[in-house]
Amino acid sequence: MTTDATTRPVDPHAALPARPVDPARFTEESTYRHTRLPVELASTLIPDAYCSPEFFALEQERVFTTGWVAVGFAGDVDRPGACVVVEVAGRSVIVTRNREGRLRAFHNVCRHRATRLLDADVREVGRRGHIRCPYHSWTYDTDGRCLGTPLFEGSDVPAGEEPVFDTSVAKGFDRADYGLLPVAVDTWGFFLFVNLAADPAPLATQLGDLPRRFADHRLEQWVPQRRRTYDVAANYKLVGENFMEYYHLPWVHPELNKVSRFSDHYRWQGPGMYTGMCTTPVSRNTDAGGWDGLRPLSSLGAQDAESGRFVWLFPSTALVVLPNHAFVLLNRPVSATRTVETAVLLTHPESLDDPGAEAGLDQLERFWDLVNRQDLEIVERVQEGIENPAYRGGRMCFRFEEPLHRFQNMVIDRLLGIDRVPGGDEATMTRMFPDP
Repeated sequence: MTTDATTRPVDPHAALPARPVDPARFTEESTYRHTRLPVELASTLIPDAYCSPEFFALEQERVFTTGWVAVGFAGDVDRPGACVVVEVAGRSVIVTRNREGRLRAFHNVCRHRATRLLDADVREVGRRGHIRCPYHSWTYDTDGRCLGTPLFEGSDVPAGEEPVFDTSVAKGFDRADYGLLPVAVDTWGFFLFVNLAADPAPLATQLGDLPRRFADHRLEQWVPQRRRTYDVAANYKLVGENFMEYYHLPWVHPELNKVSRFSDHYRWQGPGMYTGMCTTPVSRNTDAGGWDGLRPLSSLGAQDAESGRFVWLFPSTALVVLPNHAFVLLNRPVSATRTVETAVLLTHPESLDDPGAEAGLDQLERFWDLVNRQDLEIVERVQEGIENPAYRGGRMCFRFEEPLHRFQNMVIDRLLGIDRVPGGDEATMTRMFPDP
């Protein structure tokens, strides 16, 4: 094969591995050699990364159980006893607050016979802050301590039958050894994060410089206002990669393209496990809608007051922050070809201090639903195409797809067991188009 002066093949796809790839190669560096090239030379992740059940299973273990995953919102557990039940890598986790108001998280598994303790729709732990197993009535407090096994107050043991359930005579058993299995939990801004690793690094390591970049937004004070759920027939990475680039805007989003103009986009990313873009200035609404409708936050500096920030939090969460609202997509991979997406519209209380706030929320919800449905339709078409064995990978378009390249290499790192946080651009914002 002939090569040019950079030794890049004239047809780089011809050198990609033939499909299907042996699953044993998913943990070999050589499998990803074309994605590891500098972005101006790189090709995309192998197609099996988006449709192979074997790749999906490996990714669940090596990506989703080894780092911090955004699973919900701090406002949903705002008091002792409030709880949410979330799922990460197919594992159910209870997040709650103890009597002192401190966050706690546990695997949703009874220590007796592994019964699932709480259902997914539960928003409050049981009576007196107790988590009770529906099988044999073992009960735990919100610090995970085992309280009864059973013979305890409120256990509903029939009167007169207490001795039958008395475990004090059990040999080699101490209920103090059988508390709930803990999970690391933390917050940043309005997000709840959990980490399934046994000894996780601090959340701050993964977030990098994002807390500083968003300091003036006071995100910890924002609360969810509207929620929708979408069932997506596509791999979660396709959802993310679509979010990370604006190459598709003129053709997929004619309405969005009027308020987030193609030429007003910048790359906006520093060190951290994320990718970032910025639209500045944000254009005013058109007849098709837009991002106006609520009062902007008064604490923002001049740059933030006219900019929209678009961040993909590794591995699976989209975060959009505008001067007057935020939009979040929590993506839960269900299989290699299916994702359940929860879309949430959030605001700072200050932005709701207006008689027209409800109408503004309605308009924003309609606009984001339109944009999101357009995205999901095209993403599902990509999923259909990527499953065609004739497709062996695509070429990056370096100007617009650098965040995809950054993200795909984060995934590769985790698959290969490499613990690395990518660096960022030297400038806070990198203009993607030459000045007019």
